[in-house]
Parts: sequence; structure tokens; C-alpha cells
Amino acid sequence: MKMRKATWLIAAMAALSMSLAGCGSGGDGSGSAEGDYVQPQDGVPSSYEGTLPTPDASKQYNNPLDRDDIQDGGTLTLATTEVGPNWNANSTDGNTVYMSEFWSFYQPHLWDYSFDGQATPNPDFLTDVELTSEDPMVVTYDINPDAKWNDGTDIDYTAFQATWNALNGQDPAYNPPMTTGYDQIASVEQGDSPKQVVVTFSTPFYPYTGLFNLLVNPNAADADTFTQGWVNDPHNEWAAGPFVVDSFDDSQVTFTPNPNWWGDAPKLDKVVFKQMEDSASLNAFQNGEIDATSASTADRLQTVRSMDDVQIRIGYTKTTDVLTYNTTADSLSDIAVRKAITQGFDQQTWSDIRYQGLDYESPQPGSECMLIFQDGYENNMPEDSTYSVDNAKQTLEDAGYVMGDDGYYAKDGTTVKITYTYFGDSATNTALANAYQKMMKDIGVDCEIVNLDSSKFSDTLTSKSYEVLGMGWSASDPYGYSTSGYQLYGSDSDSNFTFIGTEEIDAMLRKPSTIADADEAIAAFNDAEKAAFELYGTIPTDVPPAYIAVKKGLANFGPAGFANCNNGIWHTENIGWQKEA
Repeated sequence: MKMRKATWLIAAMAALSMSLAGCGSGGDGSGSAEGDYVQPQDGVPSSYEGTLPTPDASKQYNNPLDRDDIQDGGTLTLATTEVGPNWNANSTDGNTVYMSEFWSFYQPHLWDYSFDGQATPNPDFLTDVELTSEDPMVVTYDINPDAKWNDGTDIDYTAFQATWNALNGQDPAYNPPMTTGYDQIASVEQGDSPKQVVVTFSTPFYPYTGLFNLLVNPNAADADTFTQGWVNDPHNEWAAGPFVVDSFDDSQVTFTPNPNWWGDAPKLDKVVFKQMEDSASLNAFQNGEIDATSASTADRLQTVRSMDDVQIRIGYTKTTDVLTYNTTADSLSDIAVRKAITQGFDQQTWSDIRYQGLDYESPQPGSECMLIFQDGYENNMPEDSTYSVDNAKQTLEDAGYVMGDDGYYAKDGTTVKITYTYFGDSATNTALANAYQKMMKDIGVDCEIVNLDSSKFSDTLTSKSYEVLGMGWSASDPYGYSTSGYQLYGSDSDSNFTFIGTEEIDAMLRKPSTIADADEAIAAFNDAEKAAFELYGTIPTDVPPAYIAVKKGLANFGPAGFANCNNGIWHTENIGWQKEA
């Protein structure tokens, strides 16, 4: 299953960095740079004292090595923002970058991607996928005969049935992050054998490679188990991947090779994730406790550049950072307030704070589903949403709000008040929160800052315990125009954390997936997102880069576009330590 993954601001960058795992192919290691220096494919050595190069958006910087060039054995230790609590990445509660990263080690994924997002079946699980009929649309999947769940049962057509039933939205007892595509399937049946799956669509869905990536185990397919059965329990028996969960608690999870795995054996003997705050992860990297960390702030970058035997891998993420408005909150239930705070958002100041010291300035993106470097990307934000203090005040006054002696607007005796929630102890995060509070004060809106522990992100998101929330959406595939629009903006989508939408916009959001021609589908999506943005439930703020500091020699780990070992979903068995020359 492909979907947008929710992350929290700033730490989202660190978490995404940890989830970028590359493969032993693709890319030639070249890149663009200021001056003559070109970033090597394995990253910039910390000993380099010049200006850091600008990455080439068409290149991967993950030290891609063939398996023969990687040592057998060793441990990789990483930081994570949270462990659990819900281990079901197919559910809304488990739909985070952090859980996707864990699933990449011990659960199936059925599709691989090239750097630029071309999909091919993962041969560990699928030997062939074919469009066998266009009217009606039928896709036939042949499952690898060796593919088994860890409890010994075959992975067969029943897993596809279970996935469809859980994710198609027909039963409200389930909580899938998105239903797009699955709700257009008429039947999932056995083909010539239990290892062949015949999927018949009621209406065409394109691209069909955007479906059935993560599977639901048939033994965990009832609604109670799907929603609650994974809480604080990873269930190795319901998994099938190169690793298994050896141990876990709230502070740490350890993966070891799966003795039942039929594919290439993992190069690493052990992978450990330690839960820690952003500041603690930098100290842990300095002390040799973890093997990689985000270097995406000036202070962190300066620290890692002072270390020995460190490589800094600089690339582009597939994350779009956003501000999400809870439209059920008191003041934010008024579209005029939401429009005004959007107009009052100073993106230039935001970007200057966010990327201070990085020689990087992010444009304000105009989409939350299409990345700025993708063909067909458009700025879909309303024309009158751009930053203007005067326009923001005028919007409130036109809606009947009056400026009070305290400097804040009010209506019918009620002051316009909002809260801004952020997570963790990052100095940059705190500076952004303070800047946002000042922006709101400038337009006459009273903004209170709420700071929570980073481990509270998922609980805050799913409990609606926020008003304005800085967060990010991370793409796990290039099909945002088809698979993510309804997920983020659909009126009944569990991943629509703005809680607003209309039937008319819903229909527009569903249209792209019915169009076979990608250019036409993207054009239809852009029209739909423009309409969704007119509701002022969210605003995209910036596109973060990936600055990842790793211990020298870490292979197949780093920024790699949509490559098939990327974004916490793909071939983790190929991560390891480079053989010494």
C-alpha cells in the first residue's frame, strides 16, 4: 500500500534521514557543487573544509554498493523518535515514518522503485504482475512460491483479500489511512492456484502499481485485531521479511536476521533503534552510540564536520512540511480565521530560521502531494493566500472581527485564539514556534505555544489534541497525484487531520486514479488540490533537504530518490558496512 506518511516538524527530517536505505545499483555518484567540488557518491568527508555542495536532484548519495563489497555481519545502531505504540503500519494509528522504517526490516513489500519512481515487482514476493484485461480492468499477480509468513503459512491470495477488505473503506470498524484504489476493486480471487491472485476492478484505477505493497496477514485481518491487536506488539508471526523483532520496549527495538527468510541473507547481524530526543541523538552520534544522525541544522552540521571518519550525505527528501489546522477547534472553525492565519504566515522568515547555516533556502511549495521536482507539479495554493499582514487583517475585518485594545481581534466578545503545537527540545523547533507566535500577533491573533515530548506525536495526531500543528508528509512512492489526494483531503479520510472537505471535492480527488494517461491524471489532481486548498485547512511551508551524517563506510544508506531501497520500505538486507580495501 502506498500512502503519505505523517512526521513531525524538524524531527521529521531526522526520522526520514534514518529511513533512507539504498541499494547496490543506480546513480553514478556525480553531483553539482559550488566551485569545483562534486559530492562523492558516498558523501562529503567531514575533513572537507570548503562550502558544501548542492546535491544533484537526479543522483543518489547513499554509498550504493553491491552485496559482494559489503562485510558479512556487524551492527547498525540508529535513533528513532518513538517505538510504537501501534505496530500496524497499514492503520491510521501506525501510519508514521517511524513505523514504516521498522516494517522495512521485518514485513513484506511487493514493489520496488527506481530512483525516478519506476515500479517493478519485488522478486522476493512476486514473480510476475500483468494487466490481463482492460474492460473490466483485471490485474493478475503471481506470488513467489517460497514466500511464507513467519508462522509457516504460505503468502497467497488470502493476504490480498485480507488487505482489500481492511483497506477498502466498506467496514467502518477498520481505520485505514487511505482507501483510494482499494475502494475501486470489485473482487480479489484465487487464480490457477492459491499463489496466483486475480484482482478485478469495478472502475479502473491507475496506476495499479500504487496498490498492494504492504500486506495484511489473514490471521490479523479482523477489525478488532487490525485496530487494536498491534498495540505494543509487533507480532513476528504475522510478518515476513529479512529480519525479525528480537526485542523491544518503549525505549529500544532490536532486529536480527529472520531464520525463515528465503531471499538474500541480511548483511547485518543486528539493527538497533534507540528512542531519544533530537539533541540526545547528536550527542549519541558523537559518543559512538549510534551510527548515523541528521545534520540538518547549522549546529548539528558544525558538530559532525568537526568529527573524524564521518561522511555527510546531502540529498533531497520526499517530504513536504505543512501547517495543519484543526478546523473543529473554536476559532479555526471559521474559514476567515484560517484564511487570515495563512495570509499571516511569513514563509521567508520561516525558511531563514529553519535552514539557518545550511546554505539552503526552500521555496514555499504549492502542493502537499506532488514534489516540486516532479513533472506536472503546480503551485495550487489560492492566489490571495500569499503573505500579507494587511490582507490578513482585512480578511478578519471583512468577517466582522474588531481589533481590541489588547491588540487582538474579537467577534461577539470572543477573542481569536489558537494554539501552535510542536514536539521535542530542538532549538530550531522552539525558534520556529516563537516566530509563528510573533507572526500571529502581528495580524491580531492570540497564539499560545504548546510543547510536547517527541514521543507524543502519534497520540496527539490521532486524538485531535492540537489546533495548529507543524508536521510533514513523506512520500513513499511517486503517485501522490493518484493515491494521496483523497488520503490528505478526502472528507471522510482518517488521514485528513484538518477534518474538513466536501462531496464535490471528494469526487474531484477520486478522478485522477481513473485516468490512464499520467499527464491528464496529474492535471485533474491539480484542479482538485486547488479546490481543497480553498477550504484553508492546511498550508505547505517548505521542502527540507537531507543532510545525513554517517560513520565512514556505511553502505546503501542515504538519500536515494525513489530508489527501491529507499524511504524505510525496501531492501534492508543490503544495508551494511563496506569491506576494507
